[in-house]
Amino acid sequence: MSDTVLKSSDHMPGGRIDGNRNRLFGNLFAGLKALLVLLCAGGALMGSNGRADAAQYDSVTSYFVKETGSSNVLMSKDIDLQVSPASLTKVLTSIMAIESGRMDDEVVITREATMVEPTKAGLREGDRIPLRDLVKAAMVNSSNDAAFSIAIHLGGSVESFVRSMNARARSLGMSNSQFTNPAGFDVGPWVGNRTTARDLMVLTEHAVRNPEFNAIARLEKVNFKELSTGRAFFLKTHNKMFDVYPYTVGIKTGFTNRAGKCLIARAVRERKDVLVVMLNAKGDRWGMASDMFDQGLGIGPGDRVPVTAAVRKDSGKATPASSRQVALNREKALKVRVQVAGHGRAEAATGIRAEKASGQDGRKVHASGQKRIADAKRELRMKKLSASDRKLAMKASRDAGSSLRHGRKAQDDRRLALKSNKGASARPAAAKAGRKGKGDSRAALNQKKKGAEVTRASKQKHRKDALSYAGPAASGSAMS
Repeated sequence: MSDTVLKSSDHMPGGRIDGNRNRLFGNLFAGLKALLVLLCAGGALMGSNGRADAAQYDSVTSYFVKETGSSNVLMSKDIDLQVSPASLTKVLTSIMAIESGRMDDEVVITREATMVEPTKAGLREGDRIPLRDLVKAAMVNSSNDAAFSIAIHLGGSVESFVRSMNARARSLGMSNSQFTNPAGFDVGPWVGNRTTARDLMVLTEHAVRNPEFNAIARLEKVNFKELSTGRAFFLKTHNKMFDVYPYTVGIKTGFTNRAGKCLIARAVRERKDVLVVMLNAKGDRWGMASDMFDQGLGIGPGDRVPVTAAVRKDSGKATPASSRQVALNREKALKVRVQVAGHGRAEAATGIRAEKASGQDGRKVHASGQKRIADAKRELRMKKLSASDRKLAMKASRDAGSSLRHGRKAQDDRRLALKSNKGASARPAAAKAGRKGKGDSRAALNQKKKGAEVTRASKQKHRKDALSYAGPAASGSAMS
């Protein structure tokens, strides 16, 4: 029997198959390893781009990102750390004012409310401002004088209102919060104003359930007037999220030297609703909040629409009307004019109010901001129509009165002309009669004079005749 060297791959049954299997597993393992390396590199790349690495938010002391009204927490950091919230305090002040049921109150501004540091709306002592407008000023423009005016009006004093703030915070479950003033000051007599990201999330989720708060928190500007003098206020938001992130719908910014840059922001996209609470951000809070929203809303790189093309749900921003909308508005205006001409302003106004009421019944409380703006514009156009109709009616009345006065004046002028003509025709006859009378008088006088002269001449003749009959005797007796 000869010695042979057997190669497993050549002579042993199944040897070639086992070798191929080993090579296959080796290649698979190498591929998985390469894929793992690639994923790690990709993760590092995403982190360097600020998309999926939480390390980019290390400059923020505390943050909390979650879906609104859900237990789904997207990311968080030190959410129970007590820090100063700055003007985020005004969220509690505003929701307390709204829930008081006194939003239509007329608030008289006190001197104490005006003696606060900026930011201020510019309120003056004695100004009369509706409480609703003060809440808008506090939320939109972060006006400290408006926040203090709210507190003094509702609580009687700042101290009393602050006690109510702390009681309300505890009732909401804000167990790690302590407020010292209604505006968010954290130095001097107001030191100790503290809360946490978790407590602010609890407060915000409660507040946005209120339709009026939700509508105010979405505003980018607010205009109102002082009730006594009509002095106008024009206030704008400090929230630049409206400019940098297309799905932003509010809510509040804050800043003090101690608190740093703070933000409560909300974004809505395709039924996803995300809230961000950020406290003491030392970097770009707008950019970081935008990245947080992208992750929370599931937006990948390049998927975010430009800000100008975004549809902001209930943002309250007016958008230019399309040509079709302009045509519809003109048609509605024409119908209103016909209605006013045919039935009078009262019936037209009643129809407009009925149409408006039916429209409101058909809408939900959280209808879009564009719809509300369209309604406001339509109402303004109708008011302008009514005003123009009143002007036309007044002008017609003035024209009619002017025509009547002109007619009466013309009649008077004609009467005076007739009277003058009669007088003018009578005066020459009278003058002629007068001249004739004077002539007759002169003739009678002359006749009378002539008669007197004849009589005198007759007497003298008779005397001469008598003397001649007497003769010389008469002449002698006369001489002796």
